[in-house]
Amino acid sequence: MRGMNGKRHIARRMADIQPFYVMDILARARALEAEGRDIVHMEIGEPDFPTPAPIIEAGQRALAAGRTHYTPAAGLPELREAIARHYATRYGVNVAPSRIIVTPGASGALQLVLSVLVNPGEQVVMADPGYPCNRNFVRLLDGEPTFVPVDAATDYQLTVDALRASWTGRSSAALIASPANPTGTLVPADQLRAMAAFVEGKGGSLIVDEIYHGLVYDADAPTALSVSDRVFVINSFSKYFGMTGWRLGWVVAPEGYEHELDKLAQNLFLAASTPSQYAALAAFEPETIEILEQRRQAFQERLDFLLPKLRRLGFEIPVKPQGAFYLYANSARLDSDSFALCNRMLQEAGVAATPGLDFGSHRAAEHVRFAYTTDLDRLREGVERLEDFLYRN
Repeated sequence: MRGMNGKRHIARRMADIQPFYVMDILARARALEAEGRDIVHMEIGEPDFPTPAPIIEAGQRALAAGRTHYTPAAGLPELREAIARHYATRYGVNVAPSRIIVTPGASGALQLVLSVLVNPGEQVVMADPGYPCNRNFVRLLDGEPTFVPVDAATDYQLTVDALRASWTGRSSAALIASPANPTGTLVPADQLRAMAAFVEGKGGSLIVDEIYHGLVYDADAPTALSVSDRVFVINSFSKYFGMTGWRLGWVVAPEGYEHELDKLAQNLFLAASTPSQYAALAAFEPETIEILEQRRQAFQERLDFLLPKLRRLGFEIPVKPQGAFYLYANSARLDSDSFALCNRMLQEAGVAATPGLDFGSHRAAEHVRFAYTTDLDRLREGVERLEDFLYRN
């Protein structure tokens, strides 16, 4: 739309919503590949494995059977029941299927929950560094993200003490992620319990992003639903289940919010993809879980390889991640500008990584995120290139 003076009319909030730095890195990487360069990709937060065959086959059967019409806005009843059984089987937590809303990805779930909870001008407390879309969803609602700087002392996670210090009369919610992007760290059960109790006592809501659950190594990752039934838990079929392009997630809501979430889902999405939902029914089958567990072990092997290698190259990684597939590395001793460093690593070494600037402002220019979403041979190649690049410079 253009006004009478020929200028475009764009909502003021758009000035606060920035594109990802990593997209610039990725575009440059693709351009170099088009020129014939070989690039080792450690910037992409997407599993490199294809969707497991049982899930694909279930989707194909659904398409062949003509299951392409809308589902209820809250999702297929069979899928909501399967998700509820998943919580009972994996975590020993009983969740009524009526509390589960199936969404177009975890981003759709987060948008849905924040839209139900946040009024204009209200604050949502979140960690810095953290996943960049979180702050943008809050801003989209004319809410105010409240950033709490976190570091290795708390495993880059919020704590109940940090919540107490940052909560104000305008705070309506707190958002945490366990495992987290970009750090891969977990929130211990005692902190989950304490934060849930604190936020509930303030009349607010605790939202817990659990989209990397399943991808956990040498640790126990309790669901927040095991410490409180008053939290909002968001999960996804993208990461552990390997269904990124299928765009399917879910939210488990406290009792009493089902109607509002369903009503808003009808208006925002109408429904998640029908073939994707039928495909996801196979995600919890034993043969699928067996495949996924083998992949989890492969991710752990990559973590165990890459972590010591990066440390020896001069990247400071004070906390070993317990989950996801990221390493959040302090690169200050190599370059005080992580975006410039990432561009140099790409151009001179053929290795793509994500600058910390994408994840907040707290010492962001001193950090780089490496994703081990490529196989061990490519990670070895990437490490060799980085070693040559860093020693040469």
